Amino acid sequence: MNRRFTWPDEQLIKAAQDGDVTSLTTVVMESQPHVRRFAVSLCSSPQDAEDAAQEALIILYRKIGTLRATGALASWMFRIVRNECLRQVRLLASRGDEATAEPEATAEPSAEDAVLHRLEAERIAAAVGALPRDQRQVLIMRDVQGLPGRTVARALGLSNAAMKSRLHRARAALRHSLAVTDRPLGRAAGQARDRTVDRQAGGVPRP
Repeated sequence: MNRRFTWPDEQLIKAAQDGDVTSLTTVVMESQPHVRRFAVSLCSSPQDAEDAAQEALIILYRKIGTLRATGALASWMFRIVRNECLRQVRLLASRGDEATAEPEATAEPSAEDAVLHRLEAERIAAAVGALPRDQRQVLIMRDVQGLPGRTVARALGLSNAAMKSRLHRARAALRHSLAVTDRPLGRAAGQARDRTVDRQAGGVPRP
């Protein structure tokens, strides 16, 4: 019979906020299964989920005093885990940009280009994070991490054809999401977005 986990009650959270170490330890322990569930549903891989959950629990332990409403623990933890998963996506995207950069491209980007790139990277990371988990996994493994198609298919327990089909749906969903949330930043922003998406796709032809 599976044990049903519940969030810590408000009295326990209040005691933890007041500095009671035993209560704080209990709050962290009772929050752990919920935090891990959030991470598994939001992150792209088991390792990323574990890292995000650990980071969220550390923040909970260190900064529980900043929680204004004791009844808002669940929503606070959800936001922390979500932000950590998005941070991992941005980190992977940044590494992908560095790996594909031209060696001779040494000119410093203009302030405008830097701002546009940051805004587009934030939007893309948010859109990736909003994809269904199966689509997010294949998109990040194939397009951001640059893993070979057969490796991705094997890791996800899919045939190569099924992996390509899922990747196609993920790319289409990502482009649709970005088109729906597009803002009137001008032609330069649109071009920056297209370049960023293409870099994340690693130049791999769409199936």
